Amino acid sequence: MNDRPYLVTGAAGFVGYHVVLALLARGDTVIGIDNINGYYDPALKEARLGNLAAGAATKNATFIFERMDISDTGAVAGLFERHHPFRVVHLAAQAGVRHSIENPGSYVQSNLVGFANILESCRNAGIDHLTYASSSSVYGANGKRPFSEHDNADHPVQFYAATKRANELMAHAYSSLHRLPTTGLRFFTVYGPWGRPDMAYFSFARKILGGEPIQLYNFGRQSRDFTYIDDVVATMLDLCDRPARGNDNWRPEHPDPQSSAAPFRLVNIGSAKPHSLGALVGALEAALGVKAEIEYLPPQPGDISDTHADISNLSAYIGSAPSTPLDLGISRFAEWYRDFYNA
Repeated sequence: MNDRPYLVTGAAGFVGYHVVLALLARGDTVIGIDNINGYYDPALKEARLGNLAAGAATKNATFIFERMDISDTGAVAGLFERHHPFRVVHLAAQAGVRHSIENPGSYVQSNLVGFANILESCRNAGIDHLTYASSSSVYGANGKRPFSEHDNADHPVQFYAATKRANELMAHAYSSLHRLPTTGLRFFTVYGPWGRPDMAYFSFARKILGGEPIQLYNFGRQSRDFTYIDDVVATMLDLCDRPARGNDNWRPEHPDPQSSAAPFRLVNIGSAKPHSLGALVGALEAALGVKAEIEYLPPQPGDISDTHADISNLSAYIGSAPSTPLDLGISRFAEWYRDFYNA
């Protein structure tokens, strides 16, 4: 237990909700912020917040929520001055690959301006450790598999990915200039109960139960490194509690993108077990007890054909790695989905 509060941005989001639950369960005080935007159903976000408030009361823990947009510089600075957080888990962002093609301005405000506000407030407050969400999408046009943090990631193929890579570079600048310990988490297709409705597995479940055809792009020839939410949260908190340190073996003549002489690091959070979209559909069919109708379509702009995480750095840092099998994780999601939507 730590009496000094953790600040979790994006607390009403999918990953943020589960992170706050885990922190409350171990007795930590949590300050949560979210702007509850309409990118997907705000009612789902409000339901998550209701659960967090109830969970805090049950565990006799402290959860304080403030509705706030991280692109509001004054509001973010004021929040840090009021609550004096100890560590920050930054998960607030404008999500969605295809939406970034249609509406890049919202990504500039949330993912760039908002992240700059968080960095500056962390610097001014002397934060012990900033842990923030990046994405496997930063690997972009990199054809090497599995994706390793030691490889170059400077060829994003969507604007969303470009903003996430920019976050990593911004974090390194603050780690280098101000000795702010930062850890960037490159998430690989996180799924599970209370998930995001814009994610494929979530929309597939809705369509399968509704008797609608599901669309498999690139004619179904895609695979993803699906990573179950409980595994993600456990590894995140373990890393959060181990502030980044400078790498004494880092050399400027052979710069390694994964770490630095500054207290900075990047870590893949994945299962290292890619599954095809066909396998995902099969797991959903088994869990829901309904056969899917499938429509095969060409690739979409900005899609990466397959993702596969190298998690050797993660294992070295914490001694463990995500391990929940896809069929088990999907069955847990399906159980939650039927209950929440009375489906």
